[in-house]
Amino acid sequence: MTSQDVTRFILANTRLLRPPHCPEIALHLADEAVALWQLSAEELDQQGLPLPFWAFAWAGGQALARYLLDNPDLVSGKQVHDLASGSGIVAIAAKLSGAGGVTAVDIDPYAIAAIELNTSANGVSLLTLQDDIIGQPLQADVLLVGDLFYEREIAEPLFSWLKQCQRAGILVLIGDPGRTYLPKEGLIELACYQIEVSRELEDQDIKVTRVWGLA
Repeated sequence: MTSQDVTRFILANTRLLRPPHCPEIALHLADEAVALWQLSAEELDQQGLPLPFWAFAWAGGQALARYLLDNPDLVSGKQVHDLASGSGIVAIAAKLSGAGGVTAVDIDPYAIAAIELNTSANGVSLLTLQDDIIGQPLQADVLLVGDLFYEREIAEPLFSWLKQCQRAGILVLIGDPGRTYLPKEGLIELACYQIEVSRELEDQDIKVTRVWGLA
């Protein structure tokens, strides 16, 4: 697909909505979670497309975005990277909170296109980067990670890298609703929220979601 095709796909399968925990932010999100998930799964078989993580405001991202909006001093004037940005909710929250520069990072070209649409919808500007940066040296003041500890293969190298980033002087903030592979040690709880979520995706209506710093 061309970039124009990707944009058209996003616009055809989403509408502008405001996540319940971050009503300050408008995002192109899927109304029918399962329908879009199945549609993209069919296309995945045909064209190798990734599942549409970008089309939903996941609990970890909402919690982290809310925390930044309520504590703008954490990012104000600073250089921020948002890892596995998805819809861009956390990156947009950082920019709305006064970050000097924000880079939204994701490996999925659909996510990159969705982030660009969503930043435009919120009247902010930021950089996007389609890459896997885990393990790479990072030039940033703050590193944001929302809802990424759902697979062992990702979680173990990710947490090791986050600790390296912290040792390099980068503030690391994690939003997570209790995913299986979130480490049980080495974290400091900073905030706790009750986030409304899609039962079709999460098998419940509310996820207790925490924002963590590194010990």
